Amino acid sequence: MQLKFTKMHGLGNDFLVLELVTQNFDLTPELIRTWGDRRTGIGFDQLLIVRPPSNPETDFRYQIFNVDGTEAQQCGNGARCIAKYVTHVGLTIKNSLRMDAPSGIVNTSILEIAVDSPNTSIVRVDMGVPCTKPSVIPFLTDEPAVTYTVDIGSHEIEFVPLSMGNPHAVVIVDDINDAPITEWARTLQTNNRFPEGVNVGFMQIVDRQFVRLRVVERGVGETLACGTGACAGVVAGRLLGKLDDRVKVSLPGGKLRVAWQGESSIVEMIGPATWVYDGELRI
Repeated sequence: MQLKFTKMHGLGNDFLVLELVTQNFDLTPELIRTWGDRRTGIGFDQLLIVRPPSNPETDFRYQIFNVDGTEAQQCGNGARCIAKYVTHVGLTIKNSLRMDAPSGIVNTSILEIAVDSPNTSIVRVDMGVPCTKPSVIPFLTDEPAVTYTVDIGSHEIEFVPLSMGNPHAVVIVDDINDAPITEWARTLQTNNRFPEGVNVGFMQIVDRQFVRLRVVERGVGETLACGTGACAGVVAGRLLGKLDDRVKVSLPGGKLRVAWQGESSIVEMIGPATWVYDGELRI
């Protein structure tokens, strides 16, 4: 059996994308881990699966799997890549889509083809309304607040927990290049107050409209870019009164634009989605 796939990335956050609309195949965590190995497999941060819609009001349904085989609830870079992918492989001719993700409905729009790269599309994604309710994140606490701290030896890490459809903890640092990111991320990701784990973002605020960000994703590690992490960073900065409603986020892989009006508003993210190559897997 041959299974067609596409390799894509959003700012270096790379994906193997499969459509199970016209193809039929049963995935296993073991197979995902095999394909995800960068030395002996194809290699990717996450696997994206496009399926027929289960909701008559949506165009497609998609799933997200981390390289360790676990399923994720949301992926901003992945949503942009799926929007480009379904037109690339001929599943639709629509530029604006309504898709059913594990975390809820996601709306996407292909805005333009990048001038300097015909394989790249600029895509807008409505990422939904962020949630700071501890039971939704989930985050275990007896006293709801905006910020919390965790002790690490003689130091305290202050962070903002929130959900963008998946759990995030945002830590504001003076310099993302000097912060002990690996150590602090491990401390938060193994903290039992996050029963489902957490994506940890380290954000340096340059000014009210520009931040630098690095994200260590659960089940993956540090990636070149994290779309939900960028959204979480801007939301956290807004909650703390440190950012305006439109912010440019610089990640190791490139830049995203994120907008959030506050309160019950939807977070909007704009960024690139790039086709790399098409291939076939022999199963």
